[in-house]
Amino acid sequence: MPPKKAVVEEKVQLGRPGNNLKIGVVGLPNVGKSTFFNAITSSSVAAENYPFCTIDPEESRVAVPDERLDWLYANYKTGNRTPAFLTVIDIAGLVKGASAGQGLGNAFLSHISSVDGIFHVVRAFTDPDVVHVEGEVSPARDLEIIHNELRLKDLAMLDKFIENNRRNIERMGSGGSVDDRKKRDEFAIIVRVRDWVSEGNDVRKGDWSNKDIEAINAQHLLTAKPVTYLANVSEKDYVRKKNKFLPLIKKWIDENNPGDKLIPFSGAFETALAALEDPQQKADFVAARDNTASAFPKIITTGYESLNLMHFFTAGEKECRAWTCRKGAKMTDAARSIHNDIADSLIQVDIMKFEDLKAAGSEAELKAAGKLIIRGKDARIEDGDIAYFRSGEGRAKK
Repeated sequence: MPPKKAVVEEKVQLGRPGNNLKIGVVGLPNVGKSTFFNAITSSSVAAENYPFCTIDPEESRVAVPDERLDWLYANYKTGNRTPAFLTVIDIAGLVKGASAGQGLGNAFLSHISSVDGIFHVVRAFTDPDVVHVEGEVSPARDLEIIHNELRLKDLAMLDKFIENNRRNIERMGSGGSVDDRKKRDEFAIIVRVRDWVSEGNDVRKGDWSNKDIEAINAQHLLTAKPVTYLANVSEKDYVRKKNKFLPLIKKWIDENNPGDKLIPFSGAFETALAALEDPQQKADFVAARDNTASAFPKIITTGYESLNLMHFFTAGEKECRAWTCRKGAKMTDAARSIHNDIADSLIQVDIMKFEDLKAAGSEAELKAAGKLIIRGKDARIEDGDIAYFRSGEGRAKK
């Protein structure tokens, strides 16, 4: 008999399942969080020069830039173009001691608990007119404060779970039902996670099995969330691409959370650029600053990808649209992003690879070249696929 094929276990992802995920803007007071949020969302959130001016989280959606959607829109000559979106939430500043309730800390930490990823804004500019809550600008210290507060809050939650369940676990002994064994396993996992966090580590940096991750996800831990670091520099430093604090920030990230992304931006630059409505004025503004482009497209795309999100396209006479799904999603999961009825009765999906379509120039030419791909409902969709879903009820979504 031929050997059986090895079954590769699908890796469970840290965090909340689903496509409608949110990313929160986190940092100390007066580092430029609300300024960043105002500019990136074209919203109107208070950005005053004192701590805690933003008390309630503000939420907005920002379009995820993608040149492939622009090409589809131009070539299909449709009336509507709908991009993928990233939901961004502005969260008021944390302070040292927030995990113990200092500075409205408990409320702010609960707001962080409700998001799926973090934009960690750190101040990398000096300005005597903008008060620093710790007295002087020191990015490494600021990063350490936020890192510790999130970790200490996780530690408190894990210790509480262990305290509340230890006695019941000890009473169970080594036997018991399937449910008892499951509870003992979960308890042992949480103890290991607590030990990992107590050593100064973020949960997201651990090497966890699928069973571990399922237990971790039930705890909604703050340090399990992906982080993108954003260094707010002065406009001058942003244009000249030099800043004395950036090497220190990069060193701290490499030592504490290696692999995390660091993106410099300038709140002052982005605010001035966002205030210009006329395209020519924007072009003149950029040209006058050595053609320095906005950092927002890179920030949005990086944040979107940090949540393990991607998008596929539908294109036709009425609309070109990007649909968000998780990386590695099956065709049925992708179809559910559009409508449950399509997913429930899905038979097959016609797929055009974007690069193939662009090279061919049109659907007709692509099909003539034999490049149309037929996929079953259990196949996986890939980033940038142009999909035509065929359902069992004779309906299709293009």
